[in-house]
Parts: sequence; structure tokens; C-alpha cells
Amino acid sequence: MNINKKLFLSASLMLAISFGFSQTKEELQTQKAEKQAEANKFQGEANALQAQIDALPGWRTGAFGTIGGNLSEFSDWYSQGTPNNSSGNIGISFNAFANKIEDKYFWRNALTTNFAWVKLDDKDDPEDSDSFESTTDVFNISSLYGRNITKTIAISALGEYRTTLLDNFNDPGYLDLGIGATWTPIENLIVVVHPLNYNFVFADEDTVFESSLGAKIVADYTRQIGAIHFKTNLSAFQSYESSDLSNWTWTNSFSYKLWKMIGVGFDFGLRSNKQEALNYIQNLPVADGGNPSETFDSVDNKLQSYYTVGLSYSF
Repeated sequence: MNINKKLFLSASLMLAISFGFSQTKEELQTQKAEKQAEANKFQGEANALQAQIDALPGWRTGAFGTIGGNLSEFSDWYSQGTPNNSSGNIGISFNAFANKIEDKYFWRNALTTNFAWVKLDDKDDPEDSDSFESTTDVFNISSLYGRNITKTIAISALGEYRTTLLDNFNDPGYLDLGIGATWTPIENLIVVVHPLNYNFVFADEDTVFESSLGAKIVADYTRQIGAIHFKTNLSAFQSYESSDLSNWTWTNSFSYKLWKMIGVGFDFGLRSNKQEALNYIQNLPVADGGNPSETFDSVDNKLQSYYTVGLSYSF
């Protein structure tokens, strides 16, 4: 009888302890849900206040970028064609803006860059290069000024400069100067239509590059939503003299913040430029497929592209 009583008391104690633990867990989950609801409420209020701050006149600035790369070295790794080598690639992109938004006018400034280097050093070949060679080289800076006619339409003037920095600086270089109208249908979206625009093209030698008068169209959407930064920009020039002198570039940047200011980023761009295609073929060695007699009518204007994936840092 005493043994049964002890067993009964032990079982009752275990059930009580188990019930106490389960009850504590349920209480903690309830408290967590209440605190999370309060946090969501305060975050919503903070976001609403930030939206009001962003809508005020004045300067608005921001920047974010992506860094990607890898390095490797092999010694006597006979299963590959180059058993002794060191290789690597590095990619860096940077986007920044400084916009002054007032009731009667705006002044928007933007910078977009993307650089990449790669190397493959065959240690068994003393004549090959052991340095990083540039592969992606993009530099674009623009300044847009406008006087508002309505809430969404403004008379505007644009200056945009595009070139490469690592190789062949300003050879070629493009400077667009024009006037027309800017449409801002929604916040963060800018559409520029300038029917009077001159496309200055700079080159060191007398090459296929020519300046011309034409129309300029730019569409830009830059936004931050929580931990996500993204920017897409389309810049196109349509020459009135010849379609051979027209060009367009579309760049995109995406960054997702994972921890503090660190995240992952992805950049890619597309470009079509017949002058660049013809200049490349004419100056390429004949042994590599070059053709000095190539013309605009026969050149294969392939779509240019690049992309970078890696860690990102938000400023």
C-alpha cells in the first residue's frame, strides 16, 4: 500500500511539473505575440513618420554598392590543364544619388559605376600576365534640373556623361546635353523626354565615332523598401542623322541587407551601341577576327551585357 501511494504521489508530481512547464510555454508564447503586435504597431508609426519626412522639401541622399570576388591557387593539381596557377576575379559596383526636391523645382544628381578585374596566372608560363586585367568598366554621372509646371510635369535640362575609367578613359566618352520635359507619375520614378539633345562623342583618333543631334529618353526608378535597395535606369539616344549613331544602356542594381549594413547584391546591365561594335571589329587584330574594312551596314551589333554578384554594403 505504501509503495502504491509513493508511485501515485510521484506520478502526480511529474504531471504537475509537466503541466507547469506547458503552461509556462503557452504564457511565454502569448507574451511574445503581444510584444510583437506592439512592435509592429510602433514600426508602422515610425514608417509613417519617415514617409512624412521624405516628403518634405530639401536634400535627399543615399548610396549602396556590391563587392564580389574570389581568389584561388593550385599547385601540382594535375587533373586540370594548368596544374600550377593562381586566379581570381573582383567586382565592385557603386550607386549614389543626391536630390534636392522643392515645391517649384528639383535638381537630381546620380552616379553609377561598375568595375571588375580578372586574372589567370599560369606559373609554368613565364610569358603570361600575373596581373589583374580589367573586364567590366562602367562610369555614368548625370544631373537633371527641372521647373515644375504641374505636380507631375516639369520643363527640364539634362547633362549626362558616360565613359570608362580603367581603360581608354574618354575614348570613347559620351556627353548628352538637352532640354525638354520630365514626367514623375509616381514617387521615385523619373521619365525624361528631351527632343532637343546633342550627343557629343569624344575619341582620341579619327575613328567611326560621330557626334549628332537627336532625342534623349531616360527612365529611372530608385527605391528602398525595408532591407531592399534597388535601382533601374534606362538611358537612350535616338540620332536624327542616322540610326547607326543611336545607342541605349540599361543598368540594374539590387541589394538585400542581411545583417547591419552587410547584405547580398546583384548588378546587371545591357547596352546596344553600333559605333562601339564597329570600332571594336576594325581595331581587332585580323588573326582574332578583326576586319579594318568593316562598315555600319555589315557589322554585327551584338547586345553587350555584364553582371556582378556578391556581398553588398549599404551606406
